[in-house]
Amino acid sequence: MAQAMENIKNDPSIRLVDVRSPEEYREGHIPGSLSIPLDSLSRVQSLIPDKATTLYTYCASGARSGMAVGMLGRMGYSAVKNIGGIMSYPGKLER
Repeated sequence: MAQAMENIKNDPSIRLVDVRSPEEYREGHIPGSLSIPLDSLSRVQSLIPDKATTLYTYCASGARSGMAVGMLGRMGYSAVKNIGGIMSYPGKLER
């Protein structure tokens, strides 16, 4: 997670996608992340139409974000990485 945050700092084109529920997102999320719940993941196509965009997914523990990587790959996104669970995020959460 720390390395992913460093990558984002150095490359502002990387999009951070929080696939948790809207309630979980409101309770606290990584600053700059987009809330696209796993059950609404198809919305990503209108929010991030460029399928070459690097996407980093995260959830609570890493399980849902792992599923999201597979789903995004099937939608044609070519640079998707699961960065795990928010519990390992070293910074301050935004509310």
